[in-house]
Amino acid sequence: MQDIRNIAIIAHVDHGKTTLVDKMMLAGNLFREGQNLSNQVLDANDLERERGITILSKNVSINWKGTKINIIDTPGHSDFGGEVERVLNMADGCLLLVDAFEGPMPQTRFVLQKALQIGLKPIVVVNKVDKPNCRPEEVYEMVFDLMFALNATEDQLDFPVVYGSAKNGWMGEDWQKPTQDITYLLDKIVEVIPAPKVIEGTTQMLITSLDYSSYTGRIAVGRVHRGSLRDGQQVTIAHRDGTMEKTKVKELHTFDGMGHHRTDSVECGDICAVIGLEKFEIGDTICDMEQPEPLPPIAIDEPTMSMLFTINDSPFFGREGKFVTSRHISDRLQRELEKNLALRVEPYEDSTDKWVVSGRGVLHLSVLIETMRREGYELQVGQPQVIYKWQDEKGEMRNEKDDSFSVKCEPIEELTINVPEEFASKMIDMVTRRKGEMTSMESQGERTNIEFEIPSRGIIGLRTNVLTASQGEAIMAHRFKDYQPFKGEIERRVNGSMIALETGTAYAYAIDKLQDRGKFFIDPGEEVYYGQVVGEHVHDNDLVINVCKAKQLTNVRASGTDEKARIVPKVIMSLEECLEYIKEDELVEVTPKSMRMRKAILDHDQRKKASRS
Repeated sequence: MQDIRNIAIIAHVDHGKTTLVDKMMLAGNLFREGQNLSNQVLDANDLERERGITILSKNVSINWKGTKINIIDTPGHSDFGGEVERVLNMADGCLLLVDAFEGPMPQTRFVLQKALQIGLKPIVVVNKVDKPNCRPEEVYEMVFDLMFALNATEDQLDFPVVYGSAKNGWMGEDWQKPTQDITYLLDKIVEVIPAPKVIEGTTQMLITSLDYSSYTGRIAVGRVHRGSLRDGQQVTIAHRDGTMEKTKVKELHTFDGMGHHRTDSVECGDICAVIGLEKFEIGDTICDMEQPEPLPPIAIDEPTMSMLFTINDSPFFGREGKFVTSRHISDRLQRELEKNLALRVEPYEDSTDKWVVSGRGVLHLSVLIETMRREGYELQVGQPQVIYKWQDEKGEMRNEKDDSFSVKCEPIEELTINVPEEFASKMIDMVTRRKGEMTSMESQGERTNIEFEIPSRGIIGLRTNVLTASQGEAIMAHRFKDYQPFKGEIERRVNGSMIALETGTAYAYAIDKLQDRGKFFIDPGEEVYYGQVVGEHVHDNDLVINVCKAKQLTNVRASGTDEKARIVPKVIMSLEECLEYIKEDELVEVTPKSMRMRKAILDHDQRKKASRS
């Protein structure tokens, strides 16, 4: 029987997780020396590389001195909480990676808390000790305090700590004495992390993630909890809703390095991929054919935000996208539901081309929109809305209001803002205006760490303002805490929109004459359509303007009579900023090459009628 260790890696953005895994794989001889490593093996998805975050967890395994080490990557952002819990269920221990200068960050706390609750044994790796002004000893103390605050057991608090620099490829027990390689860390993993318990009995395996292959269809990935699993075995799938279905394992694969290869059987404690099962979901159990005993399904965090998704019906629809019909979008959303557990999709009222999509936050939903856009979809999305719940006297929650459930409650987030000292008062002012309450404030050298509790709707649009007010210096993180009674109205964007009057090409002449009315989101030469939001008005009302007006030619054309138009460059917004910017009667049109904001009702007269009624 093979010796196995299952370990999850927990780290904050940019603390060197992906680099460390690359070095571990090098040590496990998965790459030839000198082979060109396309760095960041784990963050294979383009979006993950651009944003520097892990969205989907992946599995890699290495062989170290006869022991198979399964390394499981975890998402660091609390919007992907659904992923985190499933992933940690496969591990017996965790590697907590922290930066020797920054120390543990707010998002790390979220995943670490889940890991400690499940009872995983931690090893702390203090990375980047080659940085100038690093403070490894202080960081070690900070980690200890954090674990203590998260109610770690005595055994968990007695964690080994490894210092090193993943970039330079060394790990050791003393940060002032660099070693030759990362052997020390790999030996520590084998020594400290417990081997999976071998439980005799009939087969049990919880499906914790999905893979997809265009040849074999959906693949179930999970860890064999009890007994063993054989190629060709007749099994029962116990669904989350209690129904049972008999089926057969067509192929069985175990993870080996970056990929997986076929095997005859998988023993208790190892992670494997099962091919050929028909209908299954994450959280179902593969169990014995004759005596099925399902494992408890995984509890998933409920969504806190929803958005309206609809087909693109603007005058420019179908110019750039391959998939534009309601059937295309509906099929794509159904596919996403299969692997994205914290997502919900419901048809909007009785419409066939509108859906209400709910998720864990603006980031969770914007990653889905951005992925669809890159795959060639065109769609329109509405303003993010918070999901409210209703509470009775005993404190029980429900989604609908009735006589006993009468207290309106909203999701509250724990928000941490880390800024240079001189901006602290600005941050506090900004957050309290959005009904946030300060819970703690501590100075860390020249920077200040401020913690708040704030309604989820107060966070919409906050990041842009915080970065502007702190001259780009702020580090902001937030995570869902709980539902609390409604905190009152929050003032949103007060400025009105400038709306294009007709479809055509925007001229510098027209924009130049209108620059005192507000700031523009378009450049001269761009095509616009009637009803498109082309700028922000200086006042609070909407203003319809004609940006397609060219200068009339006259017969007097003396050189020097025309002054040149001086155009201020347009304001460029990311997808999240657009979603946070739009008002209730506006949509964001998302296509593979462009993003535009528009009024939901394009026609000016119809908009007037609608606003009166």
